[in-house]
Amino acid sequence: MDIGMLWYDDDGKRQLDEKVARAVEYYRAKYGVQPTECYVHPGMLSANQAGVAGGVRLRPSRTIIKNHFWLGVGENAVAKSAVGKPADGGASRKAKA
Repeated sequence: MDIGMLWYDDDGKRQLDEKVARAVEYYRAKYGVQPTECYVHPGMLSANQAGVAGGVRLRPSRTIIKNHFWLGVGENAVAKSAVGKPADGGASRKAKA
């Protein structure tokens, strides 16, 4: 994932799932696309933490500062959405005789 949105939430009263869900909701409203991945600092994930929260896949990354969430659409999701689409954006061209 090269492009994403960085979200900050240090509210100690909220659980990780709720923080991610709020970030996902904002991302979807702002960009009109459902994010598929969320990078978080490994220290934010407990040993029994599910790999999914707020409908996105959680990925640990030491490059992310605690209480920050980097959301975006993963490369696999982008590649899957592009499969089968014409390179010209769907415009049809008929050959002239």
